[in-house]
Amino acid sequence: MNYLLQRLLTFPLVLLGVSLLVFFAIRLVPGDAIIAMLGTEAGLLTDAQRASLAAYFGLDQPVVVQYGRWLAGLFQGNLGISTTYGKPVLEVIIARFPLTIELALLSMVIALAVGVPAGVFAATRNNRPSDLVVRLFAMLGQSTPSFVFGLVLIYLLSVNFHVLPAMGSFTPLFVDPLGNLAQMILPSITLGFAFAAAVTRISRSAMLDVLSDDYVRTARSKGASQRDVVWKHALPNALIPVVTLSGVEFGYLLGGAVIVEQIYALPGLGRLTLDAISQRDYALVQGAVLFIAFNFLVVNLLVDLAYAALDPRIRLGGR
Repeated sequence: MNYLLQRLLTFPLVLLGVSLLVFFAIRLVPGDAIIAMLGTEAGLLTDAQRASLAAYFGLDQPVVVQYGRWLAGLFQGNLGISTTYGKPVLEVIIARFPLTIELALLSMVIALAVGVPAGVFAATRNNRPSDLVVRLFAMLGQSTPSFVFGLVLIYLLSVNFHVLPAMGSFTPLFVDPLGNLAQMILPSITLGFAFAAAVTRISRSAMLDVLSDDYVRTARSKGASQRDVVWKHALPNALIPVVTLSGVEFGYLLGGAVIVEQIYALPGLGRLTLDAISQRDYALVQGAVLFIAFNFLVVNLLVDLAYAALDPRIRLGGR
């Protein structure tokens, strides 16, 4: 309970640090929201017009004052107004977030469904040809950039063999589930491939360590089958590092896989943040990054709590 309380108390401190970092970092980029919005036409503005726009966006105040006003609004649930969309920032983020959640979940399912069995299979056949094949797959998956793998998948499965449709206008899940799945499977495989490779390596390494423990040898000496030894006795303990990796990776995925969303033209949170940075949409960048940080902290807290469920010997109190 004390551990959980300590983690909850760190939430506002971490979010405050993130807000400070992103607020002042985005303002170090040359230009401002007025130039990004009007482009070359910004040079045609009179001093009075520019001052009026600066006052409207709050850019006429010192940076510290701007931060204070934004932070005060944050405590009231107000992340500001997006200059790009003319809507509240939170409304824009919430509209894009379901796609990112779906992409993250599908990628996670693919990665775990492939990586855990592959890692267990390799560990039970240590240094055999089949183990070397699995290790080669893991090395290939981790060394291949996601944008390269994504483009190869598009060419092979969409352009060449027409197995899956090329990406067009995005179809929401609740409008057409099958059409949505057909559009999401390639991005999910692209993200899940590298993650599956990492899960495979971690699962193999953890299983090799666990299979040499005393309780595993005891289970074998009592006549337990190889299947029961591996899946009932060894695997639960071997999953602990996998849970750690999955939690961290899922937090990143909830932040939006910018490159993959860009390749497949997915209107998710990562692409939204990238566009907001290029358009100097200060409020949207700040809100999106803070929203990503919050999700990352929540996921990592859930991962820490999952340790106790996987291994009762772990005490969250630190003893």
